[in-house]
Amino acid sequence: MRLILVFLLALVSLDAAEPSAFVQIRDRKFVAPNGEPLKLRGINLGSWLLPEGYMLKFKKRTSGPWQLENMVAELVGDQAAAHFWREWWDNFITLDDIRFIKRAGFNSVRLPINWRLFVTPRPPSRFEGPGWELVDRLIGWCRAEGIYVVIDLHGAPGGQTGTQIDDSHGYPFLFLDAESQQLTIDLWRELAKRYRDEPTVLGYDLLNEPIGHMFDTARLNPLLGPLYDRIVAAVREVDPHHIIFLAGAQWNTNFEILTPPKVPNIAYTFHTYWTPGTDVSVIERYLRVAWEHQVPLWLGESGENTDAWVEGFRRTLDENNIGWCFWTYKRMAGTNHPASSVVSVADPTGWDKIVAYAMGPRLTMDEIREHRPPLDKAAAALRGLLDNIRLEKTTPNPGYLRALGLNPDVSTKPVP
Repeated sequence: MRLILVFLLALVSLDAAEPSAFVQIRDRKFVAPNGEPLKLRGINLGSWLLPEGYMLKFKKRTSGPWQLENMVAELVGDQAAAHFWREWWDNFITLDDIRFIKRAGFNSVRLPINWRLFVTPRPPSRFEGPGWELVDRLIGWCRAEGIYVVIDLHGAPGGQTGTQIDDSHGYPFLFLDAESQQLTIDLWRELAKRYRDEPTVLGYDLLNEPIGHMFDTARLNPLLGPLYDRIVAAVREVDPHHIIFLAGAQWNTNFEILTPPKVPNIAYTFHTYWTPGTDVSVIERYLRVAWEHQVPLWLGESGENTDAWVEGFRRTLDENNIGWCFWTYKRMAGTNHPASSVVSVADPTGWDKIVAYAMGPRLTMDEIREHRPPLDKAAAALRGLLDNIRLEKTTPNPGYLRALGLNPDVSTKPVP
């Protein structure tokens, strides 16, 4: 009975907004409000609302957001750290960045979010936090520039992946903890309720890269589908319009755990990195399942490779009518292949000392005191980073844009 009700709600608008104002799925294609097929060309806004240490040249002890937050507080204290993260959010993505993304030729962005920015830190949970304002602001900029937004829950309560990319403590506890599951469901209901009338939001990517391959997949994989069903039902209770993206297990690669959709406007999303080749054999398993289940495919992440690899894989996606969103928009130069971001951030003065501290032993207060850079030097390096992440201070990577078939000559200078 509940699934029948959800299906009926998906067919009937809950408010005055016309469903035709939204991107929809028809005949296994993404269709724009004007009725034309929509070819998605997107870029991820990685590290903005869920910072990842490797994109700042950190590894080991300072990989995930909570570790980064601890490190900054160790360097400059709690209050200065709180100001640092506020300025990080304000400087990393601005209206100028969205305008640059548009001029480069992208028509969409994927926004990785961390649940902790949207929920109070102590129970009883309330849906409050800086994330709501930041996402509202981004959507407003994207609306003005004609850019679609896919909201991606990159870090779910408890952790859905079990690594630093989900802000977890090293295990996908989400699938074993009923309270974390309910909080995830309730958060998606709140997000869907807030943005159900917003056509700029293209859809909801429910869980990024669930269940890393290194865990007990035989135990955990069967738990993913039922959780998806519960989240989808919650979203459809309040939002009949937006597309819902379901990811395969094991880094968005295992589609065998997915079942045919029970409601309209469902798409499957896969991620592909570091394959030896770039031809259609790389995506054949995704194409097969998508055809069997009669759903469209969307590449949610790829990149981290040479320009030649990126171009080859992008051409394969285009030839098979698969929309894409590559990783990532902005990161520090020299953290991986030169082509792995649209723009690169330069190291501020003294950043080598911050990296050395981040990578060194900090398990005891004695180790923190012994290895911590002087306060003035650390504060200056962090201020330098906040300055360098502003668009006009970054360096564009024309080879990456050319590999994506976009505009390699776009300038980072703000346009009035």
